[in-house]
Amino acid sequence: MDDTSTLIETALQMTQKSYAPYSNFHVGAAVLAASGKIYGGANVENASYGGTMCAERSAIFQAVNAGERRILAVAVAGGPKGVVTDYCAPCGLCRQVMREFGDPKTMKVYIAKSPTDYREYTLEQLLPESFGPESLELRAAAEIEKPSALYI
Repeated sequence: MDDTSTLIETALQMTQKSYAPYSNFHVGAAVLAASGKIYGGANVENASYGGTMCAERSAIFQAVNAGERRILAVAVAGGPKGVVTDYCAPCGLCRQVMREFGDPKTMKVYIAKSPTDYREYTLEQLLPESFGPESLELRAAAEIEKPSALYI
């Protein structure tokens, strides 16, 4: 089994670990870190809604908590009551978190129905003109060099 199939299979398995008593929409995700290790995550809902954690962020944060800092690929799968019948794309917030830990030009995002039925994108296709860590570095440099230029 290749990395893509393994990644998607992990995301599909993670849908069964989802805690989704409010929406009944179970999502699983898996991330491939630069180390070659795969980390899984599932959505976890909360009665306050704002406390809900998406599967993609759950998987990324698992990787980060294990010491990873670079994500090469993400797979996402989900559906009502854990039955995956359609493609389940990452939300905007998850796309932004992906951007923090991956190169938008090379990071692969797989939106899957099965290990053989999936759509492949780069993060740049899903989040064009993105804001990332280097954006803050450029701004920090601009503030040091020309602080008044930011307020004109």
